[in-house]
This record gives sequence, C-alpha cells and structure tokens, in this order.
Amino acid sequence: MVVDQLIARTQSLCPECLRLLDAEIFESKGKVWIRKNCLKHGETLELYWGDAELFKKAQKFRKEQGKKSENPIISKEIPVCPVDCGLCNLHLSHTALANIVVTNRCDLSCWYCFFFAQKMGYVYEPSTEQIKEMLKLLRTQKPVPCNAVQFTGGEPSLREDILSIIRMAKEEGFNHIQFNTNGIRMARDGAFVKALKEAGVSTVYLSFDGVSGKTNYKNHFEAPTVLANARKANLGIVLVPTIIKSVNDHEIGDILRFGLGNIEVVRAVNYQPVSLVGRMPGREREKFRITIPDTIRLIEEQTGGMLVKEDFYPVPTVTSLTKFVEAITNHPTYELSTHFACGMATYVFKEDEKVIPITRFLDVDGLTEYLDQVSEELKKQGGVSKTVEVLKTAYKLKGFIDEKNQPRGLNFLNLLKNVLTKGSYAALGEIHTKSMFVGMMHFQDLYNYDVERVKRCCIHYATPDGRIVPFCAFNVIPEWYRDAIQRKYSVSIEEWEKKTGKKLKDDLYKRKPLEASREEKDACQLMNQEMFGTP
Repeated sequence: MVVDQLIARTQSLCPECLRLLDAEIFESKGKVWIRKNCLKHGETLELYWGDAELFKKAQKFRKEQGKKSENPIISKEIPVCPVDCGLCNLHLSHTALANIVVTNRCDLSCWYCFFFAQKMGYVYEPSTEQIKEMLKLLRTQKPVPCNAVQFTGGEPSLREDILSIIRMAKEEGFNHIQFNTNGIRMARDGAFVKALKEAGVSTVYLSFDGVSGKTNYKNHFEAPTVLANARKANLGIVLVPTIIKSVNDHEIGDILRFGLGNIEVVRAVNYQPVSLVGRMPGREREKFRITIPDTIRLIEEQTGGMLVKEDFYPVPTVTSLTKFVEAITNHPTYELSTHFACGMATYVFKEDEKVIPITRFLDVDGLTEYLDQVSEELKKQGGVSKTVEVLKTAYKLKGFIDEKNQPRGLNFLNLLKNVLTKGSYAALGEIHTKSMFVGMMHFQDLYNYDVERVKRCCIHYATPDGRIVPFCAFNVIPEWYRDAIQRKYSVSIEEWEKKTGKKLKDDLYKRKPLEASREEKDACQLMNQEMFGTP
C-alpha cells in the first residue's frame, strides 16, 4: 500500500469563495499534490508538480529569504498574504522584473482570452505621467532598485506613444527593457522594430504558441517576418509559448527546434505551462493541466534526448553567483530568490548542428556549492582585503568546467570569470548572446495556489494607485487586483472613442496575405474565424 508523504504545510485559497485555507503539499504515486478543504465548498485536490523526484532536486535550492523590501509600500502592521499585496513586509524577494500594463486594447481577439478592452467593456490606458510615476516607484525600492521592466498589455504596440514610454524607462535608469507582444506590428513594420531597438528595448517577448496555424492562432504566418525584421535590427527575441495539455503540448519539441534554428536572433524559449484561470471542474482541469516536469519530460521525448531533466535547474540556482558578487563588492545585488517550484531552466549552445546543454561541460552542483561556501567565508572577512580570495576563486573555477566538451570556440571559463569578478549586466549578457536559454515559468491559479510561492515572487506589476503587486496575486485574483485597479483607472469604450476619434474595432487585425497559396489562404480564413467569429 502506497502511503502519501507530507512535504510541507502552507496556505492557499478556496477557488470558489477566495477564503484563506490551510493546505498540504504531499507526494503520492511519484507526483506532488496540493490539498485544501473549505467548510463551505469542500475539498480541492490538485496536481502541483508532475515528478516528485525532480521536485526534491529543485527543493535543494530553496532560499528562505532574498532581498526583503526595506521600504514596503503597505504600512499595515500585521498584513495577510495575499490579501494585502502591494508590497508588504511579508514579501521576501525584491522586484526582479516589473510589468507595466500600458493598455488593455488588442489587435487580436483570441477565443481563449477574456481580458482585453472589447470584452471587458472599458479601455485601460494609463497616461505617460502615471507610467512615469510607476517607473519612479520601482526605482525607489530598497535595498535593490528595480532595473528590469516589461511593457505589456493588451498589445503595447497599439499605443502611439510607446517609443516615448520606452525612452522614458531608459531615462529613469532601467537597463533591461522587455517588450511583450504578439508581433503583428513588428511583422508589418520593419521600421518600428528598428525604432524599438533604438528607443532602448533589450528583448522582445514574443507570444509563440506553436509551429502550426492550428496551435498558433496569434502569429503563425507573421512570426518568420518578425524574426527577419529583428535580425536586421539586431534585437533579441524570446519565444513565449503557453503550453496547454491536449492542445499544443505535442509541439513542445518542435517549438524548441524552431528556436534553435533561429538561434542567432532567438535568445530564449520560455515555456509557460497554462494557468487555469476561472472556474473549471476537476475533469476539465485534468484534461488541460500540465506542470513544469511534464513539459521537461515532453522536451526529452520529442527531441530524442537533446535535453533531459538532469539538464534543468530551478530559478534560485543562480543566487550562488549573485551572492558571490555581493560578497566581494559589499553591495546588495540583484537576486532571483523566487520559490524553487516557480520555474526551471538551462542554457544550450549550438555547434554546427550539434546542441550542447551547459550541464554537459559545467558542474552546476559543484560550482554552486563552492560559491556558496566562498561567499560565506568572504562575508566573515569583513574589512580584510578580498583580492587573494577572489584570485583563488578564479583559479579554482577551471575545476568545474570540462573544456574538452564545451562548444568549439567557447571559452566559458573567461565568461564565468567576467560575471563573477565584474558582476556587471554586460558580463552576464555575453553568456546570453553565445547561447539560448530554455526555461519555463508556471504561474499559479486558484486550484494550485501556494501562498509561500507568492511571498517569494520576484515578477511584479506596478499599478497607478502606487502599489507593486506580485504576479500571482495580480492575475490570479483579478477581482482584488488586476480588474479592480484597471477598472478604477479606465474609461468607457464610448468615452475613449469620442476622445480619440477612433473606433475600437478598427484595432482588430485581419490576415490578408497578398501572395499565398490556396492552402495558406484557407488557413488564414480559419484563424480569422477562430479569433473573430467571422471570415
């Protein structure tokens, strides 16, 4: 008889009434589950992680606390998570990436999306003054001011002043700016792509849900042109597929191959296992639910072992590098101290047609263990000169690298030395340009909600009411955060149309390929029907 094994106790929310509940995370039959019970709505049992063995590996990199805010925005003396988000003194990580929603307008109307202006019934579009205040707020965070921001929507390219907004972020001190888009305008307007780069965009987060028209309604026909225009502008692309079991999980391997085939411009493939928002019965959740380990398993199966689960490590693994930099500089550094269950990743290098994961030539476990140990020793030294210790560390790094198996022409030892001794954004960026990041981030929903994950979240939203809200509070509890805030700062569609002299429906994009085969034209018509309900 198999006995369930308790892993942790946490708190969660009732999917029906949002009551805060005690919950258990436990192992059963090789998987990890979360269970909670509401007196009114009964028990909820949900898959948390699809592989208990991989969960235990990730758990070894758990960080109890990262850079806790020294100037929390919420002044409540005894806050309750996630009821009092904004940030409060319970939050254990600084903002590693801030999202700013610049509009809820969109030029697509995908069947699975309910959060854009046409369906919400109002237009949310903060003014440039409000956006500037949000940027300033993020830069005031202590001990680590936010240095990375993503402009998102809706579709941010619909704003006529988006380039000015990007330049404003650069002026406020952000050295990494992401642009989250469906790529429609980038495909139709090469000059706009060049302008994004010149304005200060570091990376484009491109929605990319599959390699076929059936799985990728958004931009199947446009994506190749997006990449071509990005190449010309020397602007890096991150492919962002939302993975839904039984819908597009059969194309996980092909998405990776597509990224590798365009590695000179595709900097990353960042899979996002679907967050099952809204009310959904257990049978439906089982049909669509996919977790991080499931995604990794399918990568291994669909690529013939090009990548295997041993190649992936949880997000907080990299804190060993940043802790070392902090120890030698005596200055608080950027730190990805998110919960270990939030995401996993690896780096891959390409040598001709051969793909080489970083784990094939770098001893990740040995290196992180060594850096953690040295960092503690450096902290104990206090005011004593650390030059000798740094030189000793640089010398020992060689022992963690198998130079015979590293990609031809790559001197990873020098790259690693630059990151650890210079501790600069540019040094870290050099690794990114010589490789492709393969990762996944599984945002929560009300069924698998774990408050301990929320407390350690490092991806946040800045809002016009002067708050900074963790991702899995902002989007998972929209009636408390996203929808409530955006509705407050919105105008009706009628008012927006009267003020701008435009019609909201005119934003909608219909594919009309001028030169296409009959098959392509039929596919375009079908995709338009799926998105808009009309040919």
